[in-house]
Amino acid sequence: MPTRYKIRQQIFSIGDDFWIENQEGRRVFKVDGKALRLRETLIFEDMNGDKLAKIQERLLAFKDTMTVEDAQGREMAVIKKGLIAPLGDHWKVTVRGGPDLDVQGNILDLEYSIMQRRNKIAEVSKKWLSLADTYGVEIDDGQNDILILAVAIAIDMMSHDEDGQKRK
Repeated sequence: MPTRYKIRQQIFSIGDDFWIENQEGRRVFKVDGKALRLRETLIFEDMNGDKLAKIQERLLAFKDTMTVEDAQGREMAVIKKGLIAPLGDHWKVTVRGGPDLDVQGNILDLEYSIMQRRNKIAEVSKKWLSLADTYGVEIDDGQNDILILAVAIAIDMMSHDEDGQKRK
């Protein structure tokens, strides 16, 4: 059975922290926005404050690019904005040591799927939740929830400008 998480989209004024809740509404992860950094950086933590991952903007990249590192600082994934596709936005996630992920759908409206080898492994949607500034991430069993949540947050960050406005 898939696991659902809830992320509040008040996000992304860097320096702010936010929580990820499970489907029962309990806080399960904290995302710590690091202020006064040269590049956008978020630290993904468990409820004990232990670092699980770091999401960071890659400087001097040709396209919008962010990396996800594990708790030991090893690169887990690189997320890049793809070309504009006729069926919606497209993002490519290169996963170290595993199959790559494709992200397709309407990113700005937070209605998209995360695919692995043509199989949907996660879905991001606002339609499950009644709060306007919140979106859900539903992840299939057996997936790396931390990585999938980090990918969803990184894509949300890259699709908005510094003022939180949607990029065209």
